[in-house]
Order: sequence, then structure tokens, then C-alpha cells
Amino acid sequence: MSKLIFSIALLVLVQAIISVDGILHHWYSDANATFYGDMEGRETMGGACGYDDLFEQGYGLMTTAVSPALFNNGYTCGSCFEMKCVNKPNWNYCKKGSSPIRVTVTNLCPPNYGQGDGHWCNPPYKHFDLSMKMFTTMAEYRAGIVPVLYRRVPCHKQGGVKFQLKGTPYWLLVLVFNVGNAGDVSSVSIKGQNGKWLTMSKNWGQNWLIGVNLVGQSLSFKVTTSDRKTLVFHHVAPSHWQFGSTYEGKLNF
Repeated sequence: MSKLIFSIALLVLVQAIISVDGILHHWYSDANATFYGDMEGRETMGGACGYDDLFEQGYGLMTTAVSPALFNNGYTCGSCFEMKCVNKPNWNYCKKGSSPIRVTVTNLCPPNYGQGDGHWCNPPYKHFDLSMKMFTTMAEYRAGIVPVLYRRVPCHKQGGVKFQLKGTPYWLLVLVFNVGNAGDVSSVSIKGQNGKWLTMSKNWGQNWLIGVNLVGQSLSFKVTTSDRKTLVFHHVAPSHWQFGSTYEGKLNF
């Protein structure tokens, strides 16, 4: 009986270890990694997630593009992965003693259907196209491409969730970034001080759109992440908010 109780307790402990903040930490082995850009990351700025200057927005060089199988039409943008290089027979390009790296999804690795199944970012392949800095942290530059183990991990961010506002008086496009824990965003609602909550539509990447004139009203946001956690940010942008400006909520996930 005591062995049964011990086994149950051990199982509960293992489940607690692999599930932190609702994010499963299983390792997967069905992916490869390459790199793009230079060591300064100049070619990794911008991209299909809608982020702009990755240094100013807190992502830096710890970033990756992912294939469509992982990109999920942009819903994976902002999520964090840990990975490590794997040596295989006649394939020994991993740096000895290197620790697993952590990266945030900030771009799409576009498929090349002209190459058919020969291109690593074509469906259904799972692939990470890392910044050069992160790739060479775990693998030799000359390798070009390496097999990896990977898993989702919580995103650790400083400060609150941030909202960058763009558009015209007739429509508003909001980039949501610096999101902690799950990192990605599954839905966004907005409310002007004179109105009710309105559901925003996902435009592209992590840009969310509303076709309502909210100029002159303070703005509140309701953000839900993929782990079904929701936070409400009251009056994040003051009534005199400006297009092109970024406003920070006081909370993070």
C-alpha cells in the first residue's frame, strides 16, 4: 500500500514539474533548426508577427522564425521555446557543453513550394529558423542545419503588457507585445471610456483590428493568452493617446 501511495505522489510531482503555469514542458524531437541574418540580427527585425525593432521591444537576438506547422497563422507569435542541438551518427555539429537556448517566436519561416518536400519550412515539417547568434550558441556555423529537441516554456518578461497603436480615426490597429508566461495572444477586446467591450479581429501576426472611432477616449484592453488566462488593463491609453505611440499595462501574465 505504501508503495502505491509513493508511486502516486511521484506521478503528481512529475506532472507538476512538466506543467508550469499551464504550459506543458514535454520535449519533442521532430524538428530541425537553421539560421538567418547576421550576428547583429539586422535581417531578423520586423517580420510576419508584426514586431518592429526587436531590441526596443525586448526580444533582442533571442528570437526565431518558425515554419507554418508551428506558426499557426500567427497565433504562436510571442510564445517561447527552449531547444538543444542533437548529434546523430555521422552528424556531430553540436557545441560541446552548450546549454539549451531559449527563444521567442517573432517571424515566419516561409515555405518554398517550388522545392516540394525538399524545403525544411514546407508543411508538414516543424522547423526553427533562428537568429545567427542563437544558432551558433548551440551548434557549429558550418553545420547549416541541425536536428533539435524543443519544448514550450513560459516567457519571462520585465514590465507590463504593451500596446502599440496605429491607424486612422476610422480604424485602430493594436500590436500586443511583451506578454509574459504563455507569451502568445489568442483574443483581444477593447473598450473606450464611453462605450462597451468590443471584440477585436486578428489582422496579422499579433496585430489586432477594430473599425471604430475611439479617438479622444481612454482605452482599456482585455487580453487572453493560449493557456486561457485573461487580464483586463483599465485605461492603459489616456484620452489624449496618439497614433504611433506605445502604452504599457501595469500587469503581466
